Amino acid sequence: LERTSCVVPLVARAAQKARGSPQSSMLVGFALPLLGASGAVLAGTGAARLGPAIRADFPLLEQQVHDGVPLVYLDSAATSQKPAVVLEAMARHQERDNANVHRGAHALSVRSTDAYEAARDKVAAFVGAASRDEVVFTSGATEAINLVAQTWGRANLGEGDEVVLSVAEHHSNIVPWQLLAAERGVVLRYARLNATEQLDLPHLLTLLGPRTKLVAVQHVSNVLGAVAPVGEIVAAAQGVGARVLLDACQSVPHMPVDVGRLGVDFLVASGHKMCGPTGVGFLWGRGEVLEGMP
Repeated sequence: LERTSCVVPLVARAAQKARGSPQSSMLVGFALPLLGASGAVLAGTGAARLGPAIRADFPLLEQQVHDGVPLVYLDSAATSQKPAVVLEAMARHQERDNANVHRGAHALSVRSTDAYEAARDKVAAFVGAASRDEVVFTSGATEAINLVAQTWGRANLGEGDEVVLSVAEHHSNIVPWQLLAAERGVVLRYARLNATEQLDLPHLLTLLGPRTKLVAVQHVSNVLGAVAPVGEIVAAAQGVGARVLLDACQSVPHMPVDVGRLGVDFLVASGHKMCGPTGVGFLWGRGEVLEGMP
């Protein structure tokens, strides 16, 4: 992956084509990227020429539906399509290098292991991690959040401790905490939305207190497109000694994300929402926090 300033998540040559395009001032959660026939939906100078150039990188879009109408895909907030360069890399691995990672000394296993660890380095650099050791590969963001809940959560949350969420969270950032609440008596508190359907920060701040142990919120809503004020949330959470988990599934593909600057303790994302394969994602955790987890 290469970082670009465009709102469209791109890999390899698609990213190179997009370099220099200004980032949109808004995020549209239900339709990023909008890969339509004309490309006119892409934000920024030169969008009209950028759309067709990127569309050519996605083989799935080379089809017609509904009586000869070119396919327009608007569901990238649910799952993104894969560009040819990703499909080719996946096929090349299966054809040439397929073997167990960290489980063999033969040539295929060595090549697979080297590629696997190189991917960890790329992810670490992509999100500004201090160390490759802070990146934990998972099957997706859902497993990543469950991993935090079942390790850090079990070690640090007990009866009467509080976890602050928002009412707009994806269910993968609700259910793990509900299970802990039912089992251990953890109290869940929900920040509401304001009149413009953005996170009501003043209300969230009123929920923080001495029993708050974790604030777990999404960075960008996959439904509303609203961007959470992470800096203010982190500062307030730190003020009461709480950790912060950020669901970055919709932000990592579409905007620069630097975990060091954000100041959060955990961050999760899924590959299938950023032009990667289904069934892979990652948990980033601050080094000292991961070291203290069982």
